[in-house]
Amino acid sequence: MIAGRYLRARRRDAGVSVIAGFSFLGILVGVAALIIVMSVMNGFRAELLDRILGVNGHIVLYPIDRPLDDFDEVARRIDAVDGVRFTMPMVQGQVLASGPGRGNTGALVKGVRGADLLKLQPVSGSLKQGTLDGFDESGGVAVGSRLAEQLGLQLGDLVTLISPEGDVTPFGTSPRVKAYPVTAIFDVGMSQIDASYVYMPFSEAQLYFNQEGTAGAIEVFVDRPDEVNLYGERIDQAAGRPLFLSNWQMQDQSFFNALQVERNVMFIILTLIVLVAALNIISGLFMLVKDKGRDIAILRTMGATKGAVMRVFFITGAAIGFTGTLAGFLIGLLFCLNIENIRQFFSWLSGRTLFDPEFYFLSQLPAKVDATEVLLVVGMAIGLSFLATILPSWRASRLDPVEALRYE
Repeated sequence: MIAGRYLRARRRDAGVSVIAGFSFLGILVGVAALIIVMSVMNGFRAELLDRILGVNGHIVLYPIDRPLDDFDEVARRIDAVDGVRFTMPMVQGQVLASGPGRGNTGALVKGVRGADLLKLQPVSGSLKQGTLDGFDESGGVAVGSRLAEQLGLQLGDLVTLISPEGDVTPFGTSPRVKAYPVTAIFDVGMSQIDASYVYMPFSEAQLYFNQEGTAGAIEVFVDRPDEVNLYGERIDQAAGRPLFLSNWQMQDQSFFNALQVERNVMFIILTLIVLVAALNIISGLFMLVKDKGRDIAILRTMGATKGAVMRVFFITGAAIGFTGTLAGFLIGLLFCLNIENIRQFFSWLSGRTLFDPEFYFLSQLPAKVDATEVLLVVGMAIGLSFLATILPSWRASRLDPVEALRYE
């Protein structure tokens, strides 16, 4: 009851109330910012992992001693390895793509079988136009939505692919040029893939890249991509021939490590906001103790113990920290759950694109709330708030009633 009275603003306690209000706002902003930033960083990592690892093999096998002409047998043996979801023989190469009446752009052609392409859920589950049914016999290609937009392609249009590795003639190597109808347009949601990937039937890609009867590589998709190193030795043994194994961690680990470092640095920086707010609680409580010296003396002369006085001021400071943390938690959670709507609102308000997928790879702003991290942030904020109240509360309990009333 006494702590509640001290928290209510009065004219003579305006300075204390202002400091308490700023402490409350500081903790609220710090907790909300921590939850939002950590959730967005988690969302970025999860979305990028899902899209990159959902389209590209977790492990890629390349031939060493001779061409991969026994890819069917090798893929069948690897499919039997425990933990392997499926394998995908492929032929791939860089090309120059052009559309009707538009400019040219670089693209990556991946020749795969239709059954394997259907297993790539990010692609087969995100078709905007067309279908993958009968893909092997269609003689056409599936292209990303951004690539189609850039080249002005619609379903059924012809896309011209130019490969520098063409036919060898007496006058040198002539580029291979061939046009293919667009049978499907997909939108994975990752601009880097949507703007450059072209999927071609496996047999057609073998002819186009002069790899008849062979595969360029075998992509392996496993159940636990984060533990991809555990599969290497078993897959190598199952292959039954010398192959070079490369996994996604070798290729993209530096990128994800950079995200992790940035995430940790942001956590440290934003924690300082909560720490500053906790220091405000200390200064506010010291002012309150000085202002309430006479009240403390009267309480002590009426029989209140030092522990009771300490509890009064501890509850006063802890209430500021607890309510600020609770409000920050609710605001941060609501912000994360509606972050894409908020982004679109501010984009509309400012008339500018606040999250350009060309730079951030993803078409939507992601946020993934991790319950463990949220509990850590809430616990840290409450813990700092409680620690900040101990010294002022102890000073209040040590106040001598005689000294406090001497000049009253």
